[in-house]
Amino acid sequence: MTNVKATFRVPTVAEPTRETSRSRFRKSAARSNGTGADTLRGFTEELIGQLREQHRIRTSETYATTLHSFLRFLRAGDIPLERIDPEMIAAYEAGLKFSGVSKNTSSFYMRVLRAVYNRAVERGLTPQRMPFRHVYTGVDKTVKRAISLEEMRRIRTCDLSGNPPLEYARDMFLLSFYLRGMSFVDMAYLKKTDLRNGMLAYRRKKTGRQLHIGWEPCMQAIVEKYPARHPDYLLPILCTEERDEWLQYKSAGYRINRNLKRLGQLLEMPMPLTLYVARHTWASLARQQGIPLSVISEGMGHDSELTTRIYLASLDRAVVDRANRAVIDSIIE
Repeated sequence: MTNVKATFRVPTVAEPTRETSRSRFRKSAARSNGTGADTLRGFTEELIGQLREQHRIRTSETYATTLHSFLRFLRAGDIPLERIDPEMIAAYEAGLKFSGVSKNTSSFYMRVLRAVYNRAVERGLTPQRMPFRHVYTGVDKTVKRAISLEEMRRIRTCDLSGNPPLEYARDMFLLSFYLRGMSFVDMAYLKKTDLRNGMLAYRRKKTGRQLHIGWEPCMQAIVEKYPARHPDYLLPILCTEERDEWLQYKSAGYRINRNLKRLGQLLEMPMPLTLYVARHTWASLARQQGIPLSVISEGMGHDSELTTRIYLASLDRAVVDRANRAVIDSIIE
C-alpha cells in the first residue's frame, strides 16, 4: 500500500481555508490504494450487512448515514482505514459545526465512526491511532420531549371520529405509550404469533433483545379497532407482501408523525407531537409514579442503561408489567 504522509493543520470553523483543507484530505485519500475490507467503505458496508442479517435495521441505517456524511465531507468515494487520524476527525467535526449540525448529532456521528474504527482495529485492519481523542463524543441535554399527565389525558379523550387520519395517528401514539414506549419500527413488525396467552413477546430491532409485555385491555381495543391487512403482522402498518416492507414502514411513520403534529397544533401542545414523544412520556410519567429508574430502563429495553447494570441483571417481568399498568391507569382513570 502506498505510504503517503500529508501535513496540514485543522482549520477553525470560521476559516475560509476549510475547503482547501478538505481538498487535502480528499487528495490524500485518492492517492492511497486501499481496497476492500481495509477501507472505511468496504469495512463499514461489511458491518452493515452483518447488522441487517441480525435484523438490526435501525442500527445499520445509522452506520450507512454516518459513512455517507463522512465521505461526503471528504468528497471521496472511500478512504483507507489507516489514513484516519486525529487531524482528519477534528476537521470533520469542524466541518459539521460549520454546516450547522447540532452538537449532539455531531457527537452521534463521531461515536458511530469510533465504533467502526475500533472494530477495524480489533480485526487488525489498521493500527490504533486514537483519532477521536480530540473530538466531542458526549451527549448534551436536549429539549424536553415528554408531555404532562394532563396533556396525555387530553390526547386520549379528544373526539377525532370526524377525522380518521388524525384518529389513527392518535391511536398509534397511544398504543406506543401503552406498550412501554415501544418504538414505531418494533410496532410495525409485531407478528400475530408474538401475542400469546396474554403476553406479547418481541425482539427490539435496535438491539435484538427480547422483551415481554403483559397484554392490557386498552391495547386490545386498539388492535381490534384497526384490523391487520397482512397475513403475518399484528397491526395495519405493513399492508402487502407486494411492496418493500421497509418502504411501507417509513411511509407509514412519516404519515403518522405528520398527522400527530397537526393534532398537537389542534390541542395546543407545548411541543410538536411525534411517536418519539410517546416513548419519552412513558418514561417521564413512570418516574413521576415513583417507579425506580432500573425498572423503567428494563421496561423500555435499555439493557445498556448504567443503572440497570448496577442494580440487577434482569427484573421480574411481573414487576415491569405492574409498572406499565400503573402508568396506563394514570391516564385512563
